[in-house]
Amino acid sequence: MKAYSLDLRQRVVSAYLNGVESIREVSEQFQVSESFLKKMLARQRSGDTLAPRGHGGGKKKALSDKHRKWILKTVLDEPDMTLGELQERVTDKKQLTVSVPTLSRELRELNLRRKKNLWQLVSATPGNEPGIGAR
Repeated sequence: MKAYSLDLRQRVVSAYLNGVESIREVSEQFQVSESFLKKMLARQRSGDTLAPRGHGGGKKKALSDKHRKWILKTVLDEPDMTLGELQERVTDKKQLTVSVPTLSRELRELNLRRKKNLWQLVSATPGNEPGIGAR
């Protein structure tokens, strides 16, 4: 969902500040939520801009590039290692708590796939299976 335009934000706030209508009436008139109008009024009062803010960026990755390189080397040195064993190894050697699904996602990003109980680089596997390959 896209952010409301600056123009709409300004019109909504000025309609409330200049009129005798309640927050509910202004929000219904402009088809925005009451909480949106309250947030815009709070930003107006604090002197902050009404312009939409950018994306927050999301959660940071649990593993750094250094950790990813270590995981790649570890898995290539012992290709029959399971995700559970890799998780234990990361906890023991790197003092880092990471979930099995996180490790699985990281290995996929490193182009490693599980083939017959071995981890292999995608380029090393003969022919890509349907639905599997570099994104």
